[in-house]
Amino acid sequence: MKVKIISQNERDIKLLLSETTVSNVNSIRRSIMTDVPKMAISKVRFEMGVKEPDSNGERFESLSALPDEVIAHRLALIPIPTYFEDFVFPEDDPANQGLPEDKWGSPASRIIYHCSVQGPGKEDEDEFKVVYAGDLNVLGDSKLEIPEHCKEIPITLLSKGQYIEFYAYASLGRGNEHAKWAPAAGIGYYKNTKAVLDDKKVAKEIFNLKIKLNDDQILNEKIFGKDGVTDIDTVEAIRKAVLHIEKNVGSVGESGITFEEIPGEFVFHYETDGALSPVEVFNRACEELKMKFDSINEQLEIALS
Repeated sequence: MKVKIISQNERDIKLLLSETTVSNVNSIRRSIMTDVPKMAISKVRFEMGVKEPDSNGERFESLSALPDEVIAHRLALIPIPTYFEDFVFPEDDPANQGLPEDKWGSPASRIIYHCSVQGPGKEDEDEFKVVYAGDLNVLGDSKLEIPEHCKEIPITLLSKGQYIEFYAYASLGRGNEHAKWAPAAGIGYYKNTKAVLDDKKVAKEIFNLKIKLNDDQILNEKIFGKDGVTDIDTVEAIRKAVLHIEKNVGSVGESGITFEEIPGEFVFHYETDGALSPVEVFNRACEELKMKFDSINEQLEIALS
């Protein structure tokens, strides 16, 4: 299999996979969904009670607009920076060996975040205060802080006389255990195609419309080479133009342009939540698949020996 990056940014990526089959591509898709590990908050400890009166004589009680269970669910879905080289799975942590699961936890397998936010006081003009993901402070390396693009995720709402304080514990897990450990969403693929000019006379009707494609390129006969248009973005733009004009996409006699599948080529795309980069997710998915197949080979050799 050959892999080429078509486009990418911090969270989205589009890849061209060639010299492969639909089975291989689907295996990578499933591996991303279920096998690639990432950090996620899996345990939350809320501090309960009433704070002593402050300098203004006000008391604040540990209440908020949402139940603790709902807040914990929201925290679990906040992207947590993931560094495979720095952490191990809780069950693989030597410090956890021989301990019950509720006692697990060491710097090698866990990240701790602390949040303490107080609602508006009696004299404040604001009636409410929103608690955001950016209010979580990591107790450790600053590189583990909540990513900048996630800091505005709302967690809960505090009214006057309320406060919230909790410790959140993040650990490594996989998407097959819970969706909070899935590193990407919108994972999909489709067969790569090329646009072919089959009938110049029929297509002339579309060409006369002078439809703009990518980079102000005009849809005309000149962009179709001997083998048709193979640039993925341009093909998609032509497809949209044809969809806009005709009812039966790609049928000769309607537009004069057809879309032919390129054997063994697929366009693969997905979006990460920011815990890992798109390239890291893909590479790790391939590594996880390789480890699975190696394990199967070893078991077969043992069984057949």
